[in-house]
Amino acid sequence: MSQTMQSFKLKEQSFLLHPFKGIYWEEQKTLLIADLHLGKSNHFRKAGIPVPVEVRQSNFDKFTALLLDLKPKKALILGDLFHSDFNKSWEDMTHIIKQFKSIKFELVIGNHDIMDLKRYKEANLHLHEEGLIIKPFIFTHHPLEEVPFGLFNLCGHIHPGVRLSGKGRSSLRLPCFYFGEEQGILPAFGEFTGTYVIEPKKEDDVFVIAEEKIFRVSKESA
Repeated sequence: MSQTMQSFKLKEQSFLLHPFKGIYWEEQKTLLIADLHLGKSNHFRKAGIPVPVEVRQSNFDKFTALLLDLKPKKALILGDLFHSDFNKSWEDMTHIIKQFKSIKFELVIGNHDIMDLKRYKEANLHLHEEGLIIKPFIFTHHPLEEVPFGLFNLCGHIHPGVRLSGKGRSSLRLPCFYFGEEQGILPAFGEFTGTYVIEPKKEDDVFVIAEEKIFRVSKESA
């Protein structure tokens, strides 16, 4: 196991948290990621907002690295794979899927996944429009307001982050993996997505990502 990954037990299942913002579910040999927002940089450039080309390439490089490092049998994307309309980023994504023919790629539909459904199917992406249950988990894009009894909700959409306080008035906002009593929220995979600062409870488990390393943090430091 890479020293940069963090092992974590959840509902008696074993997970590896990767600094590239993915989770590997060991028992199911499944990679979990959320909110790639591929094509978002193209979307902003069309609106006249300058975004470095390197942002787009970094997303694809890290996604490929996760597939090579973890060697999953399945890659389950928890929504917002693609940001808006069809563009070259989609072609790059389909190329990756073709390269890794031994991996089954699945997508839980998110609010930004608005392309014609046939494009996803043509790319060999299996779709879940209403979420997916693999006990003891229910996988969705949006966090569920009510989690079905006996299940734990793993989701995305929020782009969670925490603000860590330093000396004086200094603080730093970092993306994180968040695990509450019955819900876990993955950080946004995409490089140009921003974060929403959460307020974890004392009993919650929070892992921040900084400089391609993962650190467990306490309520007192957040």
